[in-house]
Amino acid sequence: MKKLVIFDLDGTLLNTIEDLGHATNHALKQGGFATHTMASYPFMVGNGVRRLIERALPEDYRDEATIELMLKNFKEYYDEHNTDCTKPYSGIPELLELLRDMGVLMAVASNKYQSAVDKIIGHYFANIPFVAIEGQREGMNVKPDPSIVFAVLAKAHVPKADVLYVGDSGVDMETARRACVDSVGVTWGFRPLKELVDNYAGTIVNMPNEIADLVQ
Repeated sequence: MKKLVIFDLDGTLLNTIEDLGHATNHALKQGGFATHTMASYPFMVGNGVRRLIERALPEDYRDEATIELMLKNFKEYYDEHNTDCTKPYSGIPELLELLRDMGVLMAVASNKYQSAVDKIIGHYFANIPFVAIEGQREGMNVKPDPSIVFAVLAKAHVPKADVLYVGDSGVDMETARRACVDSVGVTWGFRPLKELVDNYAGTIVNMPNEIADLVQ
């Protein structure tokens, strides 16, 4: 039985794409740039907000000053609107409660900046006693660098052999591989099944309750 499950946040626990898209489009409008459709955003997210902004901007405007201004406008909007459209995926609340009742430790490892992660987790999962909630912060590289997983393990004190890392993207599967922990790719998130396969997901699941079976 696994003792710790580390979850990615966006595209794994929560469908956040509309709020991320609206915040990015707001920042683009503030800068006088064209906006994007919501359908384009699943392929822009996954590597942190800075990379999201870079991808959303026209190539000729990806200079540091423009990116910093866009980040400022994005965060001002997102901090106020990050629960407008976001919602847990079907079956996720039940899965987390089941794992809690089983005595399995849980953690979150996200490339979203820390203050937003803290607010969103507190809003949607206040009843879940996560052993660690790790977001992007100064001095820590974003996934697929495994540092965020090591930060979780330092708090959980669980051997790598007893860990499952759950995510929806190739970035997540690569993070798990670099951290030397077992990976689970979920098909309900932002990225296609092929991406999980191409990035060597240890197991692929279509429903949250399958994760509980893997833990056992």
